[in-house]
Amino acid sequence: MSDLLTVRVRLAAPAERVWCALTDPAELRVWFAEHAEVELPHRYAFWGRYTPDGDAPHQRLLHADERSLRFAWVLGGVETTSEIEVTPVGEHTELTLRQSHFVFAEALDGSTIRGVLQTWWSLALANLNAHLEGGPLLPRTDFTSADLRGELTIDAPMDRVWTSLTDSEQASAWFGYPIGIEPWVGGRYAMGGFDAGYAAKVVDLEPGRKMSVDWGPTGVVTWELAESAGKTRLTFVQSGFDETNPPYAAWSGSVSGLSELRRFHEVPDWQPIWLSVEMPAGSSAS
Repeated sequence: MSDLLTVRVRLAAPAERVWCALTDPAELRVWFAEHAEVELPHRYAFWGRYTPDGDAPHQRLLHADERSLRFAWVLGGVETTSEIEVTPVGEHTELTLRQSHFVFAEALDGSTIRGVLQTWWSLALANLNAHLEGGPLLPRTDFTSADLRGELTIDAPMDRVWTSLTDSEQASAWFGYPIGIEPWVGGRYAMGGFDAGYAAKVVDLEPGRKMSVDWGPTGVVTWELAESAGKTRLTFVQSGFDETNPPYAAWSGSVSGLSELRRFHEVPDWQPIWLSVEMPAGSSAS
């Protein structure tokens, strides 16, 4: 049984600017997809290596007006429906994304490409906000590669970034979901907190610089920090998984979370962009 996935974000731009970023194919090719073609109200298509099942455009536009888009999207042989709606709120914009045919179990076992929908859309919306803020984008998930690695620069000292990565309270704040962290080798890294059930294991740690967490079948996630002209360069890698079935859902979720880590350090009076995330019962963040 599938669920209707709903994600809401607050974007740092007026609605007209957001709408342009969503519908101008040149802009879409910057922050969203490798290839995009838009001719409203007749066509809205995107494909390429940064798109699930991106070998060709698999979208069919169902509706478009000045504030909303709805399109059918065939993924893994199943026609899903995606809807994007923008609402002006003062100088900002609230965007609501609704996506059909999301099954959380498929995100965990990688049995269909539709399992990536929650985290893939989250990463896309995080990059939309970065694009609107004029900042650097996060690495987009390349669905043609099993090399899951990237880096970003954070305008903050290494010790502050390290603390925000390893302190349970700070990590829970910027990730937007409870995280329990025991920052030592053999310690737990528990999404949902220590009482939530499954906890990954810290398998390597160099205080102030590097931490590796073993998530089992989805592999080992490693964060490594380096000083860079007074800023911090964060390199992150996922490894040790079945390369015939890369954990794209987990990877996209990890990368999308790092958007708020950067904003947590760089944005005055920081507030997360995420307004609400409606998740299926029994699900948890990647």
